[in-house]
Amino acid sequence: MNIHNTLSHEIEEFKPLNDAEVKMYACGPTVYDFAHIGHMRRYVGDDILVRVLKMDGYKVTHAMNITDVGHLTSDSDTGEDKMEKGAKKFGKSVWDIAKEFEEQFFDSEKLLNIIKPDPIMHATDFIKEQIALIQTLEKKEFTYIIENDGVYFDTAKFPDYFKLSRQNPKELKAGARVDYVEGKRNIADFALWKFSPKDEKRQMEWESPWGVGFPGWHIECSAMSMNALGDTLDIHTGGIDHINIHHTNEIAQSEAATGKQFVKYWVHHAFLQVDSEKMSKSLANFYTVQDIVKKGFDPLALRYLYLQTHYRQEMNFTWEALEAAQNALNRLRREVSAYDQSSSSIQEYENQFKDAINDDLNMPKALSVLWEVVRSNKSSSEKLATVLKFDEVFGLSLKDSKTMVKKETKVPEDVQKMLDEREVLRKEKKFAEADKIREKIIEMGYKVEDKS
Repeated sequence: MNIHNTLSHEIEEFKPLNDAEVKMYACGPTVYDFAHIGHMRRYVGDDILVRVLKMDGYKVTHAMNITDVGHLTSDSDTGEDKMEKGAKKFGKSVWDIAKEFEEQFFDSEKLLNIIKPDPIMHATDFIKEQIALIQTLEKKEFTYIIENDGVYFDTAKFPDYFKLSRQNPKELKAGARVDYVEGKRNIADFALWKFSPKDEKRQMEWESPWGVGFPGWHIECSAMSMNALGDTLDIHTGGIDHINIHHTNEIAQSEAATGKQFVKYWVHHAFLQVDSEKMSKSLANFYTVQDIVKKGFDPLALRYLYLQTHYRQEMNFTWEALEAAQNALNRLRREVSAYDQSSSSIQEYENQFKDAINDDLNMPKALSVLWEVVRSNKSSSEKLATVLKFDEVFGLSLKDSKTMVKKETKVPEDVQKMLDEREVLRKEKKFAEADKIREKIIEMGYKVEDKS
């Protein structure tokens, strides 16, 4: 397999540390709010990578963390704690929202047919390991303390700090990269442990050699990934927003502690936009997988939609694109449901498919090979074997095509009520009012066609 490595900024031949096994770590969700379809695009991308590695014959250990510990907002060393922010927003304890949104995340993964990572590690279960890693850095003189603030990593003592991001340190500005903290020696220095404010009682805080407080965001991934997979990982994945700070900091603290390379291959996924805009609740374009289902779409249509864009290219979500993906998936299922019992796969197409998936996970090309198989004049039994082989990577549950085709697509009750109301208005020739209802239904993500 050839894969793009952010560390080298080149597509490289994949060579794991162990010829038979791949150790892969994924940055998991911070469970303070809903996981949305932008997040889930990345996790489908990780799932595709795991499936391709397995098809290539590797045993894959896919570890993932759950950030259920309070740390500071985004990449800053000051600001509001995400878990505390979520607790205030939803009127619950940080422990309750962590449980609730972890369940929502894994429900989303299940709906999208993502193979569940194993092991799954919670940051709150690894506080001792995080403290131990900070102590190692302290002994090696990579840390310093800012009074009444926390323990910081001194990036000036790690010469290769910018090797992943390739940023120019002279162009960094305090307050732009991370929030300014008085007492920091260097702009890029980051918190390993934060002291709890003396005048504030936090819901999440722990005793440490430096005082009561909580870990910085970055230290958890290093502590947990190395605990599960060893000092050097084959693959580490995440979103492109993690490159400049989070993953750069992971490398610095891990390699400073061990003296070994932390990760061989860094795989980063591009963003998803909605109607060419950033997803946000203020724009009313914030959607979860559960929202997709409520609108009557099959969640695997969303997975199919993700497959149509390369993981390193920015993707634009629209309801029209999702509807087209649903139609394509329905057509594919109808084709597959008509095939005879599986025999042997078609080697010619299988070779083309493997070339595509091993070319930096080129799923759009792999999909085109799938449709070539469908359109070919090969026997249906050969087609079925080939399609099901491909679906080990696609994850579209095509083996269930006969069952899925038999199911009737049910329109949600509230939408059906609006359709009935519109039909009455049309019969009464109140077309303007009927058109307003039609527009509302379309805004909800449905297509309305009048047969007469």
